[in-house]
Amino acid sequence: MRQFNNSVLAGVYNSLDLTKNHILEPVKERDANLLLKRGIWAYFLLLIFEGALRKWVLPGLATPLLVVRDPIALWLVMLAWKRNLLPANLYVTVIMIVGAVGVITALAFGHGNIAVAIYGARILMFHFPLIFVIGRVFDRDDVIRIGKFTVWLTIPMAILIAMQFYSPQSAWVNRGIGGDAKGGGFDGAMGFFRPPATFSFTNGTALFFGFASAYIFYFWLTPKSMNRIILIGATLGLLMAIPLSISRSLLSLVLACILFTLIAMSRNPKYIGKIMMAAVVLVIAIGVLSQTKFAATPIAVFTDRFTNANETEGGVSGVFVDRFLGGMVGAIIESAEKPFFGYGIGMGTSVGSMLIAGDHTVYLISEGEWGRLIGEMGIIMGFAVIIIRVIFVINLGWDSFKRVSHNDFLPWMICSIGILAIMQGQWAQPTSLGFDVILGGLIVAALRKPNRKLWLVKTIQDGENEPEVLFIK
Repeated sequence: MRQFNNSVLAGVYNSLDLTKNHILEPVKERDANLLLKRGIWAYFLLLIFEGALRKWVLPGLATPLLVVRDPIALWLVMLAWKRNLLPANLYVTVIMIVGAVGVITALAFGHGNIAVAIYGARILMFHFPLIFVIGRVFDRDDVIRIGKFTVWLTIPMAILIAMQFYSPQSAWVNRGIGGDAKGGGFDGAMGFFRPPATFSFTNGTALFFGFASAYIFYFWLTPKSMNRIILIGATLGLLMAIPLSISRSLLSLVLACILFTLIAMSRNPKYIGKIMMAAVVLVIAIGVLSQTKFAATPIAVFTDRFTNANETEGGVSGVFVDRFLGGMVGAIIESAEKPFFGYGIGMGTSVGSMLIAGDHTVYLISEGEWGRLIGEMGIIMGFAVIIIRVIFVINLGWDSFKRVSHNDFLPWMICSIGILAIMQGQWAQPTSLGFDVILGGLIVAALRKPNRKLWLVKTIQDGENEPEVLFIK
């Protein structure tokens, strides 16, 4: 067996006549980034099950478990920096500077609470850089593994929210944070509550199933890469999760996935037949499910919630303007009324509200993300963070779109959920922050060129396989 350097290996590979007389086997090598990858998986799993720990397993530790992912994020960023795996790009540089300066201005001109300032700055200094650590450490195979795990998990998660939907708030499955017997559901419609699944709050349900829908649609586009039975089960679970969650946000996320899928199909006409067939099956499945007693109740509840909320907020256009464009434009218009350095980083978070006002249920600055950023740090620093997020999202979306013409749908489908989440997601809320970090990191990783892999070429001689050369592909 002969070994060559990379340039020679490439030449050997190009010159080989890999016919039926040759066989190829991947050479298993130790992954130098295995520890970092395990840390990222720990971050992801805690994101999914942190609420379960706080409600059912360790309710006495509910408060410290709120920030259980923060040490992992800090450790991953520091270890990646030590190994020269943290890219020194404009995004990270600007955000880190804003975070550091934000602490100083919060203490000098704002709320003056060091704990609140650090809690707010950790979003920018620990979690945001983690996006690029994930993008640098993970490869395409890791992104697929996360997706397969999520699709598998969609089925039991759908069963869980069905149990929560039909159970009273006093039931164990509906316990709130710290084991609160009053329940962890949020007001929905017709006497039913929005189920939080394994999360601390109901927004986790919408974010998880939205995240899962991106992968479910992707695997339908590439069905050979996923177990078909599991994929069908996860698809049915997603369909049922929409009414069971009583969440308009989840519906909008699934519609975004459908839109991105249609755009991808328009760039690849050969897939139109498959998508039409899938649409027919989807309509039939919805029709059959809607006739069952199990599904009829949540569908009626969701319809009632959707109708009443739209009437209150001025119809579909009112919902769009108020929830999306209104929050963005309003934050900029109202910035003139805010102090130049803001009220202090961290003040707009729930923890900041608790430490300053003694009530985590009130918004001391703004419910909207852009309003919070400008309110906390002022027009210059707050707007700098907004611009960074917008530019980052535009670059991710454009790079992902270019891959579609090459039949690479993975980054594009994750973008269907990630674009708005990263640009305007509520990073003051830990679950929303965690999903946005994971989404951003996975998109960056999916866009990165795959790691070069070492293969062993064996020549078949006299019925025996004898090693001949190694090459990198």
